[in-house]
Amino acid sequence: DPKASSGSSAETWGLWRDDPGPRGVYLRDYDRSLGANDNVAPAGWKFDPTDWWVEEHGLIMSTPEPLPRKSLNKDTREVLPEKKYIVTGDRAITTVLTVRDNGTWELEKGTLYDVTHLPCRSAAYTGETCAPKNANMKDFPVKPGAEMPVIAGCNKLDYAVLFVLGEVI
Repeated sequence: DPKASSGSSAETWGLWRDDPGPRGVYLRDYDRSLGANDNVAPAGWKFDPTDWWVEEHGLIMSTPEPLPRKSLNKDTREVLPEKKYIVTGDRAITTVLTVRDNGTWELEKGTLYDVTHLPCRSAAYTGETCAPKNANMKDFPVKPGAEMPVIAGCNKLDYAVLFVLGEVI
């Protein structure tokens, strides 16, 4: 919900520590760049044909790592059941996002909409019959704010994109 400032399900969120776009492979180049190379991208990441990510221009991206939801107290060495990130949508609001080990999350100020980078879109595509060759390249690029396109044979889950500027220590 773009209007939410807190919620649950952060355990389903992912984190790219580096911008995945420059390391991506266009859907139209799947056979040549991934399929012909044992599903290894030129940038070295492994493509999982049953669970893959695409961004708004039709680039297949590496799968993000699960968003870490615990942190370490540097003084006591105690593992804390939450982690704090500085996030922005590269617009008016930069704030602290707290995610907890139980999957709950909250923003210090603003809403998800406020910290979503509106031009960026991404979706996870999954399924045994899901294949990049089923994508219609006329569906790309995706307009800002629009849902990612349906790809035949795939389940799809859309994700908003936030920029993580750092971690609160």
